[in-house]
Amino acid sequence: MKRLLIFVLLGMLIASCTNRNNKPIVAKPNPPNCNCTEVQAPVQLPPTGQVEPKPAEIKDAKIAPDYSLLKPAKWEDIDGLMQDDLSAAWDAWLQSCSTLSNQSAKNKPQWQTACSVAKTLTKPNSATIIAYLTTQFDVYSATSAEGENTGLITGYYEPLLQGSRKQSEQYPYPLYAQPKDIITVELADIYPELKFKRIRGKLVDTKQGTKKLVPYITRAEIETSPSPLAGTEIVWINDIIDVFFLHIQGSGLVNLDNSQQLHVGYADQNGHAYNSIGRLLIERGDLTPDQASMQGIKNWARNNLSQLRDLLNSNPSYVFFRELPAGLPGPLGALGVPITAERSVAIDPKYIPLGAPLFLSTTQPNSATPLKRLMVAQDTGGAIKGGVRADFFWGTGEAAGKQAGAMKQQGKIWVLLPKGFVLPK
Repeated sequence: MKRLLIFVLLGMLIASCTNRNNKPIVAKPNPPNCNCTEVQAPVQLPPTGQVEPKPAEIKDAKIAPDYSLLKPAKWEDIDGLMQDDLSAAWDAWLQSCSTLSNQSAKNKPQWQTACSVAKTLTKPNSATIIAYLTTQFDVYSATSAEGENTGLITGYYEPLLQGSRKQSEQYPYPLYAQPKDIITVELADIYPELKFKRIRGKLVDTKQGTKKLVPYITRAEIETSPSPLAGTEIVWINDIIDVFFLHIQGSGLVNLDNSQQLHVGYADQNGHAYNSIGRLLIERGDLTPDQASMQGIKNWARNNLSQLRDLLNSNPSYVFFRELPAGLPGPLGALGVPITAERSVAIDPKYIPLGAPLFLSTTQPNSATPLKRLMVAQDTGGAIKGGVRADFFWGTGEAAGKQAGAMKQQGKIWVLLPKGFVLPK
């Protein structure tokens, strides 16, 4: 009977993920041995083919690692290692070391050894860093499932917004904190074969005194006036377009009207699939593929303000934020440490260990000028999928945003793993 009840619950949950009419589903009691205390709505599937930079909601997704696409390589295979100023990446690597000691027990000693040696080096130059890397690490070439060693390299940035702690005519657009009524359940709690899958939504009361499962509210429902999330605002922003792109990037820096600055970062997402407004503008004929960069979409939005709200609401996904500690040197990445401009990348952690140093050989945005640097894998992203795929962090503000929006290059990646690292299959 227990197993039958589990299958019943599982079917209900999957139905909620595929229910296109958003019909409510009645929640049944949990099986006696199930850890689930809450039930909720649609499975978050990663977006495909989007034009804008990575949506933020994937940052908390859990994945099963598979490093089988990392192929042993030689140090002399790395294109540009000897020409880079490796010291520019050293602080980023030390940031990774502050977290890598908490990795799984299988590889924890290897990371600890490499990081312990790193902490003994004071302001090392490139020659010292090369000696350190070659004695502490082995090098692997990142490949795709098709066996290719070249893949797509894009860029992202930290938006700089203007805001206030108080709503006003000048600052009318809110950033909301994580709602208290949103429910998240790991499906593995119901059935182990659904490990690394989760759903979100909320429970509502019925007239019969039971609970029913409904998807969480969409962007359009959140943006009504008054909003059902009124009272959970963190800060108010002056520009709706900047708010939308902050949702895509996942973290930002807000210049407040009292001359202070506020770091905000991703807290949660409403469970609805991301729908690219850039792709929609292309499908409608409003932009060509070449025009549908981040800057191109912003330009269209400012020239079509009367159509903007409907366009934004075509993407039902909505991101909630949290206030980050003051004084951070950069936004927090998926590793949980501040990321470094032009030395941190977002990768697919299924294929590349989060926190690992890597060497990237690509070209500058919209250019053939070489860009070959030691980087650190400190973040993830919804569009960052595959063995040879990276998102280059350009920094904070408008100039960084232009670089990020123009970057769509081909590149190669070499991953550095500490000697003795066990590669799970």
